[in-house]
Amino acid sequence: MDLRLDGHVAFVTGAARGIGRCIAETLRDLGARTASGDLTAPEIDDVLGVEIDVTDEDSVARAFEAIERELGKVDLLVLNAGVLRRGPLEETTLADWQLHMDVNLTGAFLCARRALPAMREAGYGRLVVIGSSAGITGAGAAPPGLPAYAASKAGVMTLAKAIASEYAAEGVTANAIAPTLIRTEMTANVPESFAEGVIPMRRFGKPEEVASLVAYLCTPHAGFITGEIVDVNGGFLID
Repeated sequence: MDLRLDGHVAFVTGAARGIGRCIAETLRDLGARTASGDLTAPEIDDVLGVEIDVTDEDSVARAFEAIERELGKVDLLVLNAGVLRRGPLEETTLADWQLHMDVNLTGAFLCARRALPAMREAGYGRLVVIGSSAGITGAGAAPPGLPAYAASKAGVMTLAKAIASEYAAEGVTANAIAPTLIRTEMTANVPESFAEGVIPMRRFGKPEEVASLVAYLCTPHAGFITGEIVDVNGGFLID
């Protein structure tokens, strides 16, 4: 099976580190002309770095314009930008709640809305949302709670379903991936023994295991898969 992405233009948001950076590197290695975006433009070899604040409509427009000038119209969009703050519901401030909604949900909406017209015109597009198992269960793998994060991730995964339904006849697919504990900078201080206690596979996931699934969903081979939420969680949630 040929998984090359030559001739395509990919944009990964939230790509300065962790899962997003790994996804950008993977799409680049498969031949896509790739851009990575974050609040500070990421520096990744052979990947165009752009500055983007996904909560700001003008910033989103400028980032896409820069990519279009340098690489062409985006037809592979990976919505990975996100924030996570833990805390019980009663201790979640309105500012914390709004931050999660602005970055995790509204940011995805703004980027998708900017990219989809070109995909529709081309008759081909792939949109992949990086969600979370918390958006399904309402909780993380451990306390304290994640009410704002869980609600925002549920929202963005439902947004992917809405886009899938609206654009199915246009050659555009939209899917979400729902990881749980992935070994990145964010989990660097969490011991391996913790995963052994909550993940049936008894280990953390690897960023590459998320990135390889994203890459597959971006290929023509996944053209009949749309509106799906794909779990990547080592058996943490089997639904």
